[in-house]
Amino acid sequence: MHAFNERGFDALNPKGNGGCSKTISDEVRERIFLIARTSPADWKITAFSTWSLSKFAEHLIKQKVTAAISRENLRRILRDGKVSWKTTTTWEASTDPEFIAKMHRVPALYDTPPADARVICVDEFGPLNLMPRKGKAWGPVRRPRRLRATYNR
Repeated sequence: MHAFNERGFDALNPKGNGGCSKTISDEVRERIFLIARTSPADWKITAFSTWSLSKFAEHLIKQKVTAAISRENLRRILRDGKVSWKTTTTWEASTDPEFIAKMHRVPALYDTPPADARVICVDEFGPLNLMPRKGKAWGPVRRPRRLRATYNR
């Protein structure tokens, strides 16, 4: 009443947007989006294969991206940046340190076989090595393709 008496109808307009102000800048948010799309292995973390919100928050604090961040605030930031939890398809990777050299040697043997030898390719596990393995990761939000019902099948 006092504000209305002093300023009239201008007193009815709110002074702020409400809620607390952003404590994490837009630049830090962009960096969070980029890090969320990476694998923990890219940061030489072998204890786990995907980011959970708590592990991701700990990593951001350890890397000094932000001083402190809660899981809920991190979840909201990722949702606002259109980054969601996805099921991914990955391929089984070899743990052999000489895998790349051996992999390049096989086509070379097919292209230029030794003159006095035969090239025989043997796979221990058969098609099991080529089966995709499901995983989880953060990724951009997309709409899945839908097959519309036509009712004329």
